[in-house]
Amino acid sequence: MTTTIAFLGLGAMGAPMAANLADAGFALRVWNRGPARAEPFAARGATVCGSPAEAARGAAFVVSMVADDDAVRAVMLAPDGVVAAAAPGTVLVDCSTVTPAMARETSAAAAARGVRHLDAPVSGSIAQARGRELVFMVGGPEAAFDAARPLFDAMGRMARRMGDSGAGATIKLVNNMLSGTMNAALAEAMSVALAAGLDAEAVREILGEGAAGSRLVRTKIPKMAAGDFAPQFQLALMDKDLRYFLGLAQELDRPVPVASLVRSQLQAARRAGLGAQDVSAIYRYYADARTGPASD
Repeated sequence: MTTTIAFLGLGAMGAPMAANLADAGFALRVWNRGPARAEPFAARGATVCGSPAEAARGAAFVVSMVADDDAVRAVMLAPDGVVAAAAPGTVLVDCSTVTPAMARETSAAAAARGVRHLDAPVSGSIAQARGRELVFMVGGPEAAFDAARPLFDAMGRMARRMGDSGAGATIKLVNNMLSGTMNAALAEAMSVALAAGLDAEAVREILGEGAAGSRLVRTKIPKMAAGDFAPQFQLALMDKDLRYFLGLAQELDRPVPVASLVRSQLQAARRAGLGAQDVSAIYRYYADARTGPASD
């Protein structure tokens, strides 16, 4: 019998994730706030639903990939949301980047109705989502994690249970703090290197071989050098993630001066009109600082 999955949120990341589930043979019920994004899935046999609750009815699993705490609260906890409609035993797999508090709130509401919840954000961008190379960092019950294994295998290359509810959300914020910090550092480095007349490809090659070598060096330096800031991961979302990380650090009474500075730079770049561009557009903010605010 084919397993039915409800997939909520068919944006830049959600759409390829849902497509990989369909390719793996799962039956899909899909919902997106803007219905146009659901049309390609209707063409391949998915059931397009008018609300998160409608999508959840009859599904063994519900996967969500939405923007933030407010979106998760609307999708999961509203009267027409998933928790109110899902049958007992359903497993909710929330891949959104949210605060640990939001993850625990959703988990508690789900448990009260006999529904299991996993906070399962991902490491990886659009290319990794398309190529089934995502890494899932998961918080929640071990039995639910084991039940969701076939979904993780269909969408990614690795899934690791980090602990109880909220643990996945916590490590995701730590991960994105490091990613945001690295993007800001690369932007500063490239601003100086290119102003000094160095060849961008030579810079990328050498830095990629050094201690800072990483996927970000390989992917973001070319975007900065070419001025190509088509979004792989929006700057506004990284700004949100750093804001969530700072809130978590404050709750835990931990000093995070580097993250605080990076968040201030991302916030300024977003307010300068760069939020819809790739996070590497923080380079553009630094470069444009000589002539005034940038615009989209």
